[in-house]
Formats: sequence, structure tokens, C-alpha cells
Amino acid sequence: MKCIARGVVATLILCSGAAIAAGGGGDGGDAAQVVSADPEFNQGVAAVEAKNWPQVIARMGSVVARDPKNADAWNYMGYAYRQMGEMDKSFKNYEMALQLNPKHRGAHEYLGEAFLMVGKLAQAEEQLKALDKLCFLPCEEYSDLKEHIAKYKLEHQATASR
Repeated sequence: MKCIARGVVATLILCSGAAIAAGGGGDGGDAAQVVSADPEFNQGVAAVEAKNWPQVIARMGSVVARDPKNADAWNYMGYAYRQMGEMDKSFKNYEMALQLNPKHRGAHEYLGEAFLMVGKLAQAEEQLKALDKLCFLPCEEYSDLKEHIAKYKLEHQATASR
């Protein structure tokens, strides 16, 4: 019986490690954790880390041209467009990522942050609720968006009281 239990635990550990290496199963986690067999995708991730937003868009655009169901690539393009202030394009890319993978935690977090940037608190809070359902244990995406929402509320309370 102990051998079977050890085998199950080992399998779970190996499977979760593979998911992290592949981008957390589409959770869109930290760019440094995402590894792909696609060199162009990896170059796009390196561009995210270098904050070279036009390069992110070029690389990930090439990835989705070949693999239109790659939710991580759509999410990264949404992030790059958001960093460049191109909010309409950002929203379209996040929405595509979530159409492909409704459980994509990174896209929910970043979409919530984008909503805050355009003053849509209620929509940001909807993304936080979605993350609350997706994160059985506390997850970074939920914590980060919750913190952004709290800061937004604090800043807007201070502005309203002036």
C-alpha cells in the first residue's frame, strides 16, 4: 500500500512540475517560469522580461499566427499592449486568451488590472471573483489583483475627498 501511495505522490509531483515548466497549464504565471518547445515563444517571453513590448507583440503575434489556440501568447500580447497604453488591443487579446482558456489565471489578473487603468472597478472586481473561484489555495494572481484593487480604492477615495 505504501508503494502505491508513493507512486501516486511521485506522479503528482512530476505532473505538477511539468505543468509549471509549460506555463502552469495556461495559468499565465510568471514569465520566468514559462518554458516552451517553440523558440519564438521563448524569445517573446525573454522580450517580456526585457520589457521590449514591440518585440513581445511581434514574437507572440507570430506564435498565434501558427498556433491560434495558444492562450499564453494571447495573454502576453495583451500585457504588452497594456504596457504600451493601447487598451483596446490589450482587452481584445486578454479576451481571446480567456475564450481559449477560461481558467487562465494570468489573463484574469491582467484583465482586472487593465480595467482599473480605465476606471472600471466593478469589472476588475469581477476578475477578482473569477480568480477566487480558480485559486483553491491562495495564488499570486488573486493576491496581486486584490492588492491593485485595494490601492485603486484608496487612491480614488483620497481623490474624492479633496
